[in-house]
Amino acid sequence: MTNKELADLIFPNITKTIEDYEKLYPERNLKEGAKVVRFAPSPTGFMHIGNMMSATINYCLAKSSGGVFFLRNEDTDQARSVDGAIDFIHHILNYYHISPDEYEYDNKTVGNYGPYIQSERIEIYHTFIKHLIEIGRAYPCFLTPEELEEIREYQAKSKKRIGIYGRYAKYRYTSNDELAAKIKAGEKYVIRFRSEGDFNKKFIFEDLTQGKIEFPENDIDVPIMKSENLLPTYHFAHVVDDHLMRTTHVVRGNEWMSSVPLHYELFKAFGYKMPKYIHTSLILKKDEETGTIRKISKRKDPEALMFYYEDKGYPVIAVIDAVLTIANSNYEEWRTNNPDKPFYEFPFSPKKMSTSGALFDLDKLDNISKNYLSKMSASALYDEYLAWAKKHDENIASILTKYKDETIKFLNIERETKKPRKDYENYSSIFPKSWYMYDEEWNKDLTYEFGKINNKEEIINIMEEYLNNYYDSNDTQDEWFNKIKELAEKMGYASDMKAYKENPDNYKGNVADFTTVMRVVLTTKNMTPNLYDIMNILGKDRMLKRLEIFKANF
Repeated sequence: MTNKELADLIFPNITKTIEDYEKLYPERNLKEGAKVVRFAPSPTGFMHIGNMMSATINYCLAKSSGGVFFLRNEDTDQARSVDGAIDFIHHILNYYHISPDEYEYDNKTVGNYGPYIQSERIEIYHTFIKHLIEIGRAYPCFLTPEELEEIREYQAKSKKRIGIYGRYAKYRYTSNDELAAKIKAGEKYVIRFRSEGDFNKKFIFEDLTQGKIEFPENDIDVPIMKSENLLPTYHFAHVVDDHLMRTTHVVRGNEWMSSVPLHYELFKAFGYKMPKYIHTSLILKKDEETGTIRKISKRKDPEALMFYYEDKGYPVIAVIDAVLTIANSNYEEWRTNNPDKPFYEFPFSPKKMSTSGALFDLDKLDNISKNYLSKMSASALYDEYLAWAKKHDENIASILTKYKDETIKFLNIERETKKPRKDYENYSSIFPKSWYMYDEEWNKDLTYEFGKINNKEEIINIMEEYLNNYYDSNDTQDEWFNKIKELAEKMGYASDMKAYKENPDNYKGNVADFTTVMRVVLTTKNMTPNLYDIMNILGKDRMLKRLEIFKANF
């Protein structure tokens, strides 16, 4: 039996050739230097920070070069697929404004190089596998799970390389007639690639991040088609897809570096040019308990999954900036010099990537986010905050809607200045620092944080004297503070801090102690934004009411 007859026996319904697909998927008509990149997640889990870095890098490469960014769902491992994973991938890409140019989703296909879902490309893969069988570069293998385990155990005990190669590749030496007889008898099999590599020989591979690397040739006959559902393995499918979709650059994690020899040989077997590869470093974090640097973990670290950032309410651009800061060492400088430019105009360079690991620091993200939020107008911040609350906390959304004007005024405290306050890391951090402005929330927790002055009668006297005889909503901040100092002196507190430091025993306290009393009665907190602004937002009636509640509860 010839190789072609064996291929026809295995794939009787495949009538197309690989040349037919070359015509169906011609070279893309793009300008010189345009990059064609893909984000190709597997729906075996929810999108994580490593996926996000890969997608963002791909988007930058495509947009800055006038190229194409497409999404391919690599769902060949269907046994491990997770419900909702594909929907979440599309949600995240849209949420962070890195939407692909070509994709397939919700019964809609955009682009001419699909299907963009691997399970829908089986006929294509079978055509290419059939071609390999015809030219003697693939064969059916009938090794049972028990035989494979026996081989693995022997190799492990003998300290040999693990895999099906050399004498372990039993069926690469079996005649086509014998193979055909087994197929006709209904025996289970996989299709293995017939390697022609020599492990003792080396070849040079150039990674755009790490430069030239020497690898031993692949000599392992890996499976390229599974027996259960006739789907291809990842290694084979990505070679076929990246060639037909005309991918020019592949961004993938450094853990795939060990697969380079196999992928190199698979491309070579078809006579195809490999795309250029950018292997990204592992994303690391500092362990809070041990202080050591380790790989970020989807199991241990909530920030590893992209759910975290949306739930917390980090602004979109802050997350992207944080990701690109660890992706390229010069991104932070570029962003400082180009604060208003879209991130995808950044000239991403693979050579600027760390080869030892990318340290992702939540504190760094917090600082980026604080800076971004501090530059927003109060009304814009309110709108973003409310939009987040409507999705994540109905109670906060209801309060924000009820107190719209007061909230905007509060968010605007010390905002329109040369050095605006940087109080908020994300939208979820605003309410814990502002809840006391809302009467129904303030009433829930009346734990007063008084300091030096904690005598109830003294506190009541200070508040009543100020609210009844000194407060005027029309006062400027200077006028307000002058009145505070006047009243403080009248009640035995130093209005001049220098005088207080020189003779503290001459006073009950100082003007700072005095204002702390007011701050705590009105907010329960001893640290808040500008007290003058808080008083004006609350107004006299609400302040008097809070004083009455204080009298009854302290």
